[in-house]
Amino acid sequence: MASHEYTLAAPPTEARARELWLQHAVGFILFEDVRRYALERIDPKLGARARAAVEKGIDDALYGLMMVLDGVTGQLTSATHEVALKVVARLTKAGAPKAPPLYELDLFAGDGMCMGYHFWREGNFGEHAVAEPK
Repeated sequence: MASHEYTLAAPPTEARARELWLQHAVGFILFEDVRRYALERIDPKLGARARAAVEKGIDDALYGLMMVLDGVTGQLTSATHEVALKVVARLTKAGAPKAPPLYELDLFAGDGMCMGYHFWREGNFGEHAVAEPK
């Protein structure tokens, strides 16, 4: 299911729990809208070995994205300049995406998307639920 087919759970009120919850919510979105999307498009006629290879490629590509989000890779530098991606997770009031965020986290400053990835592959999105099916 895509993330729009879920309802966001209430964020925890304690600051550290909310920070972890927001990172898990990002992982949930990426796993539903990127990984599951790609997995659902694998040709059903593929044999087991080919399917396993395609699944590994999907997982490797997603992990590569996690490394960019963490700042492990993904910078272009010269003697005078640098280009890097900055991805920010924002918790906003529903229906007011342009309003100041209730909470915001630069994923580079988080606990690490790469670390979360291994839990998310197992369906573990943290102590506090981030979403439930509509």
